[in-house]
Amino acid sequence: MRGITDTVKHLIIINVIMFVGTLTIGNGELFYQWFALYFPKNELFQPWQIITHMFMHGGVTHILFNMFALWMFGTAVEAQLGSKKFLFIYMSAGFGAVLFQLGYYYFNYMPLYSELISSGLTSTEITQMFTTNELIQGVTESQLALLKEGFPMYNASMVGASGCIMGILAAFGMMNPEAKLMLIFLPIPIKAKYFIPGIILLDVISALTGQSFFSPSNTAYMAHVGGALTGFIIMWYWKKNQFNQNRWDR
Repeated sequence: MRGITDTVKHLIIINVIMFVGTLTIGNGELFYQWFALYFPKNELFQPWQIITHMFMHGGVTHILFNMFALWMFGTAVEAQLGSKKFLFIYMSAGFGAVLFQLGYYYFNYMPLYSELISSGLTSTEITQMFTTNELIQGVTESQLALLKEGFPMYNASMVGASGCIMGILAAFGMMNPEAKLMLIFLPIPIKAKYFIPGIILLDVISALTGQSFFSPSNTAYMAHVGGALTGFIIMWYWKKNQFNQNRWDR
C-alpha cells in the first residue's frame, strides 16, 4: 500500500476535524453557516469562507471520496514536487474553483436581478423574498419565474476539497500522462492524459446542461473546472520556466 506524505496527512486531519465539527457543533447547521461558502450577495457570506469551505464536507460519502482521492493522487504529487509546490497548487486550485463557481453564479444571477429591478421590484424586496422564500403581495407571474430561477443561486452554498483535488489531479496527469486510471463506476483503465481531460469535459457539460454523470446533481461543477484549470496553468508555467529564475525550489 502506498504511504502518505506529510502535507497530505495534515490536510486529511484538518478535513476530518472540520467534518467532526460539522456533525457535533450547533447540530451541524451553525458550523455549516460559519464555514461553508455562500453566494456573496447572501447575508450569510463571510470572507473567511473562501478558505474554510475547502475543509468542509456535506456527508460521509463526500469526505470519504475526497480524502481517498487526496491520498491517492496528492501523495504522488507531493512526492514528486515537494511540499511547497504541492500546497501551492492545492490552495491555488481551491481559489481557482471559487473564482469559476462564483463567476458562473454571477454571470447567471445579475441579468435576472436586473430584470427584477426593471420589473418594479426593489432590491430590499428581492432580498427579502430570496432570504425568506416567501412572496410579497403583488408579484406577477413573470417576476415569479425570475425569482424561482434566481433563488437557488442566491442561496447556494459550497463545501468540499474537490476544487483543490481537481488541481492536484491535473498536476498528476501532467507529470504522469501514461499512468492508467479508472473510475469506480467504470473499471476500464484509461491513460491519465485522456482520463483527466475527459473528467473535466464531463464537468463542463454537467455545468451547462444540469445533467449529472458520476457526481450528485448538487455538485459545483464549475468549481471542478476552475480547480483543474488552475492546476494545469501552474504546472504548465513551472514546466515552461523550470530552467530560469522563476523556478520554484522544494
